Amino acid sequence: MTGPRPTLPPNANDLLVLLAVARSGRFVTAAESLGLNHTTVSRRIAALEKALDGRVLSRTVGGWELTELGARAVNAAENVEAAVSLLSGPPGRAAQLSGVVRLSATDGFSAYIATPAVAALQRRHPGLRVEIVTVTRRALQHRSGLDIEVVVGEPQVHRAEAILLGHYVLGMYASRDYLAENGTPVSVAELTEHPLVYFVDSMLLVDDLDAPRRQAPSMRPSLSSTNVFVHVEATRAGAGIGFLPCFMADQHPDLVRLLPDRFKEELPYWMVLRPESLHQPAVAAVVDALRARTAAFTHALQGR
Repeated sequence: MTGPRPTLPPNANDLLVLLAVARSGRFVTAAESLGLNHTTVSRRIAALEKALDGRVLSRTVGGWELTELGARAVNAAENVEAAVSLLSGPPGRAAQLSGVVRLSATDGFSAYIATPAVAALQRRHPGLRVEIVTVTRRALQHRSGLDIEVVVGEPQVHRAEAILLGHYVLGMYASRDYLAENGTPVSVAELTEHPLVYFVDSMLLVDDLDAPRRQAPSMRPSLSSTNVFVHVEATRAGAGIGFLPCFMADQHPDLVRLLPDRFKEELPYWMVLRPESLHQPAVAAVVDALRARTAAFTHALQGR
């Protein structure tokens, strides 16, 4: 009489493939990071599910997410990854970060906070690659293919880690040449007679950024854009009065801040991550770098 056939333990390589899929949410992205093709990744996941006798991934609108069994398998995969990293490189040398970290953030945050933070980190870890997608929107419910999102306003998300980074201030600015030609407004009533440089109202996806509509609803739009660098340059060119992040506008001595006590909108930067992303050393290092740079940049962010 024969008993049930013994099951084989899951293959360590299959666990690492699952870990890559869990971090990116996509087979194609995981395949690129591992130097494999999409078919091989699918085959490895199928083999792992057969060994574990259950599903490790479930399909969602934005990509693949872990099942309860998959989450347990990822914990095991992280232990495998940690064990392998101990054998990499000469003894006694600090571990080097490598791989690709994908970040989405607003234009201003990307340029003034993310870029210098990442550049400093890469000087210590030249094998680390960071891809930055600039976008101004609410946090995604399914951030497949992204490791980190930085958004304006408190995010309402599920199955994600949300971290408050800090606050920044927006104010009304005009160029010195514009004021010389059109006069300097000294009251709200006078300021609202001037044209506004700001976001395209119909395309604004972040409720927290609607301050001009609340504070100066009678200002007529002048030059509008989805890119905050265009706002700054349009204001410098004399297209009107711009409602600008102080940390960007204050870089330009040709811009003058108007009525700072009346127009001072403070908004928060939040960072959103997939729960499993923080277990990835490269992602955790980028997160720490972003937090440190934001803290060091507080004076400028507050427009002091």
